[in-house]
Amino acid sequence: MVVGRIGRPHGVRGEVTIEVRTDDPELRFPPGAVLLTDPAERGPLTVARSRWHRDVLLLVLEGVESREAAELLRNTLLLVETSALPALDDPDDYYDHQLVGLTARLTDGTALGEVVAVSHEGSDLLVVQRPDDAGELLIPFVRAIVPTVDLAAGSLVVDPPEGLLEL
Repeated sequence: MVVGRIGRPHGVRGEVTIEVRTDDPELRFPPGAVLLTDPAERGPLTVARSRWHRDVLLLVLEGVESREAAELLRNTLLLVETSALPALDDPDDYYDHQLVGLTARLTDGTALGEVVAVSHEGSDLLVVQRPDDAGELLIPFVRAIVPTVDLAAGSLVVDPPEGLLEL
């Protein structure tokens, strides 16, 4: 599961900015955390130090000691094994990787497409790829619009308000 992406270097001593893609960065990026990478040949990476600078997470990674070394890691995705994730307490909560790949269906069973991503820009949105490359739909991931998620069946039900699918 992707928990972050390495951005630009910060300073000259190898510190990197992180585009956080997890709800719990303190749990994912503490000193000593070992992160897998995509591309795989850039890792695994071990967090030596982490700190917040305004709203940006900064990491010092073991063995990355210069701006040039940090630049080589730019755009690397940081991953954790899904087996290392804690169980969720609320049955209505899902990890992004559980939702990606599900078939989105209307209440009458009509397939809208496949969930290809979950966006957390402001509010949680399901990114649904329509069949036959007909574009993407952005579906707010709230119970009023997505009343049913059935992981075992590999689908979820979308009950959109009027006009949502025409946007």
